[in-house]
Amino acid sequence: MKIQSLDDNFDKTMGIVAYMTLVGWVVALVQNNDKKGPEKAFTAFHLRQMLGLMIIAFCIWIVQIPLSLIPLIGFPFSMLLSLGIFVFWILAVIGAANGQSKELPYIGQPIQSLLGKLFE
Repeated sequence: MKIQSLDDNFDKTMGIVAYMTLVGWVVALVQNNDKKGPEKAFTAFHLRQMLGLMIIAFCIWIVQIPLSLIPLIGFPFSMLLSLGIFVFWILAVIGAANGQSKELPYIGQPIQSLLGKLFE
């Protein structure tokens, strides 16, 4: 797990904005295109983390549709999956707010491996 500290408020803001809906992610992506060096790497890291989180959330949403039809266990299990995504999202926003490039537990490393150097 690599942790990078950053003091620039604009970069922290773009890291946080990347986690605020799809529109915020696009805004952070556009703002990151003109950057170079560690500032670009910081926002690119958070763009990759959020893209991976969005992909996982979409897959969970697809699974939740038939899962919610199962009596007694479908709905609670579906809500547990949604809560898990929400917890990962909160952890990611906190990391960006602290100016750290901190991978999400369990899913952060695979996301970074799969998405590689995307957005850099």
